[in-house]
Amino acid sequence: MHSDLAGRLIDDATMRRLTALADLDPALVVDDFTAPAAEQALGETEVIVSCWGCPPLTQDVLDRAPRLRAVIHAAGSVKHHITGACWRRGIEVTSAAWANALPVAEYTVAFVFLAGKDVLRIRDDYRARRAAHDWQSAYAGTGNYRRTVGIVGASRIGRRVLELLRPHDLELLLHDPYLLPGEAERLGTTAVGLDELCARSDVVSVHAPELPSTRHLLSRERLALMRDGATLINTSRGSLIDQQALTEELVSGRLAAVLDVTVPEVLPPDSPLYDLPNVLLTPHIAGSMGNELHRMAAAAADELERYATGRPFAHPVSAAEWERSA
Repeated sequence: MHSDLAGRLIDDATMRRLTALADLDPALVVDDFTAPAAEQALGETEVIVSCWGCPPLTQDVLDRAPRLRAVIHAAGSVKHHITGACWRRGIEVTSAAWANALPVAEYTVAFVFLAGKDVLRIRDDYRARRAAHDWQSAYAGTGNYRRTVGIVGASRIGRRVLELLRPHDLELLLHDPYLLPGEAERLGTTAVGLDELCARSDVVSVHAPELPSTRHLLSRERLALMRDGATLINTSRGSLIDQQALTEELVSGRLAAVLDVTVPEVLPPDSPLYDLPNVLLTPHIAGSMGNELHRMAAAAADELERYATGRPFAHPVSAAEWERSA
């Protein structure tokens, strides 16, 4: 990881825990395994604590790290640096993806309820009027009582979103091709096909992984199935939605959207999505940000303590999970 990220990720209390648990040099932060300092450290390293920006652990890197036994990732997906060579070597892998899922789920749930209250439209209406108005009559169709919310993907985030929404007066739908029999019921939701979910939901929230098979999962045809006035929330990856088709729907005003991710990640300055009143656009902030980064570092310290005391990781990543993760 980059040194500036390490400083923001690991607070003083967690750094003291890490240095107490292992022979660790707090000043050694590596983003290039061919650098002289990294070369020397690799030969003695038993555990790597990684984060965003970690270079791939290729066979060549592993050959120079004969003592390496585990990788503790203080972030979400390990797909970018864990390689097939790691699994062939039998290296244990753990991730703080569960910790990063929490703020994403909180962000999602907040906007599920704000969408139900039609907050963007009412905000603009109030700003324009600047006077008393019969809001109950003007927005008689708003509210969150018995709304239908569709969750696309029973990922960590999708499951946490369902957990947070369950106590409320909502109908919850779920689409995930990997669901086991009876699993949807245990999650407090109803399993449906994706077309049905799009057609029935007042809010559709996307939490599936970015894979070749999920590109444009929300296609032009499926966006067209969504109800007039429905809201699409995407905190996953921009590629899961046909963005051109979505943009056309949003420009027409038929749908609303909360988009934390797009394609490209930073839209060109002339994109209409910046200015549309029915779009809330944020720059990929739903995940851990600011002091939320400290939760992931603390999770990594917990896993290092488990490793140091001979216990299995609480949040291991398997090769099978790695294959189908984003």
